[in-house]
Amino acid sequence: MAKPTTDKIYDYKLFSKLAGSVTAVKTLPYTVQYRRLSNRKDAFKTILLATASIGVEVWFLTWLLWSLLAPIWSNNAKLGTVFIALLVCIFVIESFRLLSITSFALSALMSKNPVPVRPSPRQRIAFTTMIVPSKEPFEIVKKTLLAMKQVTYNGQIDIWLLDEGNDPAIKSACKTMGVNHFSRKDIEKWNQPNGRFKARTKHGNVNAWLVAKGHAYDYVLSVDSDHQPLPSYAQRMLGYFRDQDVAFVVGPQVYSNLESVITRGAESQSYVFQATIQRAANSYNAAMFVGTNHAYRVASVLDIGGFQDSITEDLLTSLTIHGRRNPITKHHWKSVYTPDVLAIGEGPSSWTDYFSQQLRWSRGANDVLLRHFLGRYLKLPWRAKLHYGLIIWCYPAAGFTWSIGIAVSMLYLFLGTTGVALHDKTWLALFVDVLATQLLLYSWLRRYNVSPHDKQGSFGSAGIFFSIFAAPIYAYSLFSALTRRKCNFVVTPKGDSTSPDNWRTFKYHLGWALLIAGFLVYSIIIGNTHPNVKIWCVLALISCLTPVAMWQISCWHSTKLRLFRWNPYRKTLSRSFLERFERVDS
Repeated sequence: MAKPTTDKIYDYKLFSKLAGSVTAVKTLPYTVQYRRLSNRKDAFKTILLATASIGVEVWFLTWLLWSLLAPIWSNNAKLGTVFIALLVCIFVIESFRLLSITSFALSALMSKNPVPVRPSPRQRIAFTTMIVPSKEPFEIVKKTLLAMKQVTYNGQIDIWLLDEGNDPAIKSACKTMGVNHFSRKDIEKWNQPNGRFKARTKHGNVNAWLVAKGHAYDYVLSVDSDHQPLPSYAQRMLGYFRDQDVAFVVGPQVYSNLESVITRGAESQSYVFQATIQRAANSYNAAMFVGTNHAYRVASVLDIGGFQDSITEDLLTSLTIHGRRNPITKHHWKSVYTPDVLAIGEGPSSWTDYFSQQLRWSRGANDVLLRHFLGRYLKLPWRAKLHYGLIIWCYPAAGFTWSIGIAVSMLYLFLGTTGVALHDKTWLALFVDVLATQLLLYSWLRRYNVSPHDKQGSFGSAGIFFSIFAAPIYAYSLFSALTRRKCNFVVTPKGDSTSPDNWRTFKYHLGWALLIAGFLVYSIIIGNTHPNVKIWCVLALISCLTPVAMWQISCWHSTKLRLFRWNPYRKTLSRSFLERFERVDS
């Protein structure tokens, strides 16, 4: 098990049993059973907050629609093309917000935990992890392999390392550790430009192993190379496969390198997905595949031709599997999400790696939506259609609303007109009400958080801020998907391979900041003074520049610390100053 790099001790054992105690199977044939996440009292509070949040947003959206139509109905005014475009853009932005709130609220009400059961003994089990030697130091992978060997099961588990580099030293180390080694390097049929054996991709690596070795196994456990599994990983994952229609089981993604504020923010940002949306997916039998830690039935993955060709193979593979039927039972394949924290990993610890991760995830989701979604969506069972129909818009909506919101503000600052015909105070009051009800619902549902690193009662503000900081990345991701710009699979560097930050890291943020600042200055020159628009622009400008400022502060702090430690006259400094400096540094 990975130990956090901070001094605080976290209760991983408690959080590894969030779904409850493992029980025996009482009836056959077995079907996965679920428990409601909240009791009646808590469910009633959730319903009230969800209704209030959706109701206020509908009210705000109705007001916007009235603002669009009122000038025509009351005065027969001739609206210019730009004015109409502004109104439509604002309406679309708030429609996406309503969709997001509805999805979150519905997920909160539908959330369930699966009831864990003992797995069938003596199944053929493989446990895989992967390594890209140029990005992932073997020292980290070795710890993961040793943790994999500690996983318990009433039967044999074969440990496999899927090595993209076919490194002789790594191969020798695997032999010493009793770990099976596999590599597709220099085998042309398993290194194709595209498709299921695409070179330099995670799905290509796994698919090559599946074809070569996977047929020998019933189920495969898997973790990323930096995610160390707990000993109970197999016992709490494999039991759900007693249900013949379960194709895969997934768990939450939790980071341990918490000395970095970026890592803490990245983990907190995933709260809505891991604590709420994935739990709600249990009600639809349609949890999304997560590559960091999971288990899958080999037959179900081979049934769709292997993991799908996408930079986010997780989402596309999920859609494809849920659209297929189990050839034995003739039922649709289904999946299970367990909230049990069964593997502890490393998250991005630099802005470069964080933005790279967010770009890959969002670009993959955008590509799936634009190129693959409709065909897969039509094959889904109706409950999965409802679930994926709501959540697929997350990344595209984030990029679109950021871009259009800035565009609307820019048009006003340039032309001196808005798309809203009501007083500033009315607009501000309604908008504040929308945000307040959303934050209340979000705060209430934080009680169901699955991360052992969050304090009890934590509001999760870091996750909210990091979602805002990533908005320029989501905007570029949507643009690049629409224009079909090339985007390759990028492994998040681990350990000492962490990518250093530089000014190019923030090129999208600085570009937006320059654009917003330019229009703000121009609006002042020509005398456009609409306060709400300027407040929005200033907030957007701050969100663009805050990551840059945080990076510069960390650079300054590191430089000062190095200079202080290297100062040959340090012994002449006062003891009180030394103690005060080191206390701040700690």
